[in-house]
Amino acid sequence: MVAIKRVFKLSLSGAAMGAALVSAPAMAQADGDAAQVDPAGLGVIVVTAQRREENVQDIPIAISSFSPDELQSRGIGNTLELGEFIPNLIAQNNTGLGASNAYFLRGIGNTESIATFDPPIGTYVDQVYLARQNGNNLSLFDVERVEVLRGPQGTLFGRNTTGGAISIVLREPGDEFGGFTEIGYGRFDRILVRGSMDIPVGDNVAFKVSGYYQNDDGYVENITTGDTLNDNDGFGARIAMRLSTDIAEWNIAYARITNDGENILNFPCRAIDPATPTDCDTRFATTGSTEASAGPVPGISGRKANYGLGSQSDMDLITSNLELELGDDISVAFITGYTNLVQQFNLDFFDGRFGPSPANPFPAVIGSPFGGFNIFNDQENTQITQEVRFNGSLADGLIDFVAGGYYFYEDTSTDFADLFGAVGFPFLLADRVIDNDAEAFALYGQADVHVTDQITLTAGLRWTDEEKNFQIRDNRPICNGDQSAPGCLSNFNLVATNGTPIPDSQSVSIFTPRFAVTYEPNDDLLFFVSATRGFKSGGWNARGTAGSELLPFGPETTWSYEAGFRSEFWDNRARLNVTAYYADTTGLQTPSAFVRGNGTIAFITRNFADYENYGIEAELTLAPADGLNIFASLGWQDDQYNIDRNADPVDEFGVTSVAAQQAQCQAALAANMASAACGAGIVTLDGRIAEPVRTPDWSIAGGVSYEVPIGDNWTITPAVNAAYRSSFETGTSNVTVYQSAPGTFNTTGNGDFVIGSFNDGYFVVNAGITLAEVDDGLQLSVTCTNCFSEDYNSSTLANTTYYNAPGTWLVSARYDF
Repeated sequence: MVAIKRVFKLSLSGAAMGAALVSAPAMAQADGDAAQVDPAGLGVIVVTAQRREENVQDIPIAISSFSPDELQSRGIGNTLELGEFIPNLIAQNNTGLGASNAYFLRGIGNTESIATFDPPIGTYVDQVYLARQNGNNLSLFDVERVEVLRGPQGTLFGRNTTGGAISIVLREPGDEFGGFTEIGYGRFDRILVRGSMDIPVGDNVAFKVSGYYQNDDGYVENITTGDTLNDNDGFGARIAMRLSTDIAEWNIAYARITNDGENILNFPCRAIDPATPTDCDTRFATTGSTEASAGPVPGISGRKANYGLGSQSDMDLITSNLELELGDDISVAFITGYTNLVQQFNLDFFDGRFGPSPANPFPAVIGSPFGGFNIFNDQENTQITQEVRFNGSLADGLIDFVAGGYYFYEDTSTDFADLFGAVGFPFLLADRVIDNDAEAFALYGQADVHVTDQITLTAGLRWTDEEKNFQIRDNRPICNGDQSAPGCLSNFNLVATNGTPIPDSQSVSIFTPRFAVTYEPNDDLLFFVSATRGFKSGGWNARGTAGSELLPFGPETTWSYEAGFRSEFWDNRARLNVTAYYADTTGLQTPSAFVRGNGTIAFITRNFADYENYGIEAELTLAPADGLNIFASLGWQDDQYNIDRNADPVDEFGVTSVAAQQAQCQAALAANMASAACGAGIVTLDGRIAEPVRTPDWSIAGGVSYEVPIGDNWTITPAVNAAYRSSFETGTSNVTVYQSAPGTFNTTGNGDFVIGSFNDGYFVVNAGITLAEVDDGLQLSVTCTNCFSEDYNSSTLANTTYYNAPGTWLVSARYDF
């Protein structure tokens, strides 16, 4: 209750704070339906956060929305880059994978990409849910708008949205022939080509064809092999069709998206080479793995044994939305989705560059052709979704409602092997195939009762019934004849260390309600309070390399309480939105990786603790003069793990509780002894409960663009924006290593940062300038992203540090026809 009162106090003080520095959902745009422009000021931003089209200022949800022009002015080219502009959101490439984004929103997130883990930030394309994190770094090149919903969305969006949702709405085929073409060239020899064309056929049929191609050389020099790594190659193509009559509209689209890019471990300076210790012109890597396949890797089975260093994902996506008018006040939509995602990679996660230290007791081994710790992966995921949704009004507009049913099914096969080579020779830790599937049914409904012209009561409820199944078989020759043989990774050997059988199926039936009250004293001001529950599915610790490590973890549930206001003022030239929240999460799913005593990497995900997060988010947009647009953003949060609710020293599988683990660590430290209980899970090396990861206290962004007429037919628009994140941790157990002298390492902060999880904050600037014809549609642009090449720790794996991408620039020409 104290925390809830604190949130409401924050909400009341938000107006004064927001007037100084707050955030922008989207500026007025004349392009598409996302913003209906009022020449006297800001546009009306239409969103579908409540599964129907509404003015963003009329809904009691924390949401940021971006139109195409807004994405361009902020330098946002893909979903990863959204993270700089959303309060209390951190978005980073997952370790190793260029196509996979790890989102942390209000402290809720997940860095695992294997299919037995679900991301808590749902990604939607044209209202179709994409279950896998593996391909969620989507290029934003022909979109109508992007909506980012903060906080659990379990009532209307369903499972796996405990942190929020990112909804991408693509452009529908237009009524008139037209489109655009664009070509660009940038740093690291980047080539970008994209375009779109609307092709109407008669009065009721229209098509859209769109696509993009991108290629670059990569920004990492591998000084061991000579390869250039971390390129971002790929292409996408989409064909869409719209059929319309007086009572029906059907939009159907097929997209093919290929991403050939990786996020290989690299460092900003070439200090590993004694001859060039201060060379920091680009990024450097030292893995001995090569992009060219060296033939089958000894001991590894299947086609993955021939993969060279790198990662590629291929996704086929079909979306269909058939909407029928059943009367003046009710409609029904049939929303169908099909996804097939294939991801193949060979990635080195631990190249052995650092010698003996508190984080790595083994000598540095550089240049092993087998890498340090490589994962070879061959995965295919197929997903089918079907939703039937009703929208309408009752009793002459007294009640607005949305209700429906939802079906979800996915099947995944993952053939992957772990190879440990940092000791100078290959050691196969595991080679196995995991087949897992999930099936879920849901019924949901939400009603808005307009008690008076100013007061609306909202109540919603979703029921979800879900079942998951897990099968594993060992690929090694010693297990081919008998999967039940001791040591084989198979369902026969799913037994915890205490002898308890590990289940190969999980099921859950759960209700996720939502309640809200809104008060709208006039057309320009709305106050609200709300309470919402969301849940994320459980799963299995599939990264384990022994049957006893393949432990299940349970669902993650969150209650979020919000209070805030939406406002417009200054003759519709200013928009200020403020939300304060308190979120209470039970069974937070937390992935952890650490180095075992034998030097191998151990992965474990458990419901380590409960979690509390409270904060405030504010968003401001200004249009003080024609052509001048200003935005600013502010997010503040405070959070902590809660380990007091689980008093049992061990769980049913014999796993030590966090409280008991902490006690073991502290006892070992008091006796001046080493202990595996320290620096693992959410217990630090010095026996504290770790700080939660990717939750900076402050997330601030701001920017300005100004369209200046040149003569009668040209405009020039400079734009600049900046984003700041204060310090935060990226490693679950907060392990950071410093070098106080050559060969001397410590974890106390004495000396230069070497590897680890601490990020001391960063400030990133994007800028651009566009010269455009008013009538003829030609645009010439020069843009830079991370213009000053700010380097910062973006992720941590087993005490290795992954850095963000360096600065880039792009010169492009676009023609609208």
